[in-house]
Amino acid sequence: MPRKILCLFDVDGTLTKPRNVIESDLYTFLLEKVKPHCHLGLVGGSDFKKIAEQMKGEDVIHKFKYVFSENGLVYYRNGKEAGKQSIQKFIGEDKLQNFINYVLKYLSSITLPIKRGTFVEFRNGMLNISPIGRSCSQEEREAFYTYDEEHGIRKTMIEALKKEFPDLDLTYSIGGQISFDVFPNGWDKTYCLKHLQDEGFDEIHFFGDKTDKGGNDYEIYTDKRVIGHKVSGPNDTKIKLTQLFNL
Repeated sequence: MPRKILCLFDVDGTLTKPRNVIESDLYTFLLEKVKPHCHLGLVGGSDFKKIAEQMKGEDVIHKFKYVFSENGLVYYRNGKEAGKQSIQKFIGEDKLQNFINYVLKYLSSITLPIKRGTFVEFRNGMLNISPIGRSCSQEEREAFYTYDEEHGIRKTMIEALKKEFPDLDLTYSIGGQISFDVFPNGWDKTYCLKHLQDEGFDEIHFFGDKTDKGGNDYEIYTDKRVIGHKVSGPNDTKIKLTQLFNL
């Protein structure tokens, strides 16, 4: 019997140029040349709306067997929503409020060159915390980044949170210039694999561009349950698929 194979793709930087829409020739190649040889899936850190924008519309859920948005916290199977998880549901409202209250109390106790608004942004799968506030201007953003590099505002705050909440099993990830993300341990892209464990695949091939340690594809790329393929962009993805299936 033929082997049951899934090809699972990161979106941004793998199937599309960063923050762009997938090129028509690659989309056609996936659906007409690759799909006859395997099932197709997407896994991205963005919400479904953003993934759909990059994949030419919401009907992507009918063209790919699986669409895992927010690393699989919200996912679609065979064109229908099949599951949804949230940090609120996972941690519980009481613990979440205690955490947010502590964050706001902590921020009220420190003085920065400037502060603006939106210090805690609640997302489906994480909290995004910004000591300066996300409503700052680009100039203010860059100034804070320079200040933070010298004074370690974010690193110090993370250490305080780890000490205050040792039992919440949270991951703290500094990214960008002004903020850091907080999410439950294991809610990286490997989260989507739990939805596939009973699907009977003989092989799961993952294609991603941020596969080095610290990149958001690293955990799934190195996971023993998948065969990882590091790509440098959409053209390289096409080349590696051509080689994999002798197209």
